[in-house]
Amino acid sequence: MKLSVLDQSVVPEGSTPATALRNSLDLAGLADRLGYHRYWLAEHHATPSFAGPAPEIMVARVAAETRRIRVGSGGVLLPHYSPLKVAEVFRVLDALSPGRIDLGIGRGIGASSIEAHALAPGSSADGDETEFPRKLAELLAFLHGGFPDGHPYGRIQLMPTAGAPEVWLLVASPQSAEFAGRLGLPVSIAHFGRPQVTRSVVESYRAAFDSRDGARPRVQIGVGVYCGPTEEEAQRVFASQRLFRLRMGRGLLLPLPSPEAALDGLRGEVEPLADEVAEWPRCVVGDPDHVHKTLTSMVDALEVDEFMLLSTIHAPRDRMRSYELIARRFGLAAQGEDQGV
Repeated sequence: MKLSVLDQSVVPEGSTPATALRNSLDLAGLADRLGYHRYWLAEHHATPSFAGPAPEIMVARVAAETRRIRVGSGGVLLPHYSPLKVAEVFRVLDALSPGRIDLGIGRGIGASSIEAHALAPGSSADGDETEFPRKLAELLAFLHGGFPDGHPYGRIQLMPTAGAPEVWLLVASPQSAEFAGRLGLPVSIAHFGRPQVTRSVVESYRAAFDSRDGARPRVQIGVGVYCGPTEEEAQRVFASQRLFRLRMGRGLLLPLPSPEAALDGLRGEVEPLADEVAEWPRCVVGDPDHVHKTLTSMVDALEVDEFMLLSTIHAPRDRMRSYELIARRFGLAAQGEDQGV
């Protein structure tokens, strides 16, 4: 089992978006030293909560400032973009950091309808079910060849000519998982978004997987994790996410509040209870032993290959400490040394 990091470049209340991006660079350097397998950057548009609308730029910077960790998008929102341009950008990234670049592809729009229209005027991606499969097929053909004979795009020569990123598909439903399985792609499942469907998504993916080209199904699960030296401290830093999610449910996309402000703001509030019907919680909150036990139980039940850990924690030092505690409990640094990385 591998552990990786998903970074949304969240903006802490009282800070700035520019500082949030620098915090991402600091966390990426730490993840590289600790032995995490991947570091992915998310894409969000026109919201004060997140500072990262261009993961490809952050991928380039993070890859340049790290040594061994794989770096990628989690993910590029393909409905907004030309498949050719995405393929060119990630070919360049792979040429600069060979063998270390991932291209996670998302189907969502990561924005409201007005921002989506501004990003891709005239696009039918918000309503045409054939648009995303067409774009993804073109992207894969640009990266790996495979346009049918006579296709006008088959004559296009991509630069650089060698190398390509590893492509992952971000999924959140059994239907999208089946789609990924039929294409033989590895999947990243957003458990932190819809924890109640995680098992059915995994099962649908494995049942539909096409292994004719020798590929095997690979399952990565995105989980919110908030780790502290004690249960009490973990719950304290998690309070920020609790209020953040409560606000988000009311359409308020604001910077991430401090734990103190969150605990005050949560008084008297009734929080969503959706997690109570899920096999595993949306977010794993506790000391290192609790985190280890919970993630291990998911591995045993679902045959997970990798976890993508998301920690939206207000103070950068608390966020870094959470990842440090997890790495130490799972022995990541020792694993990296054994593998010569």
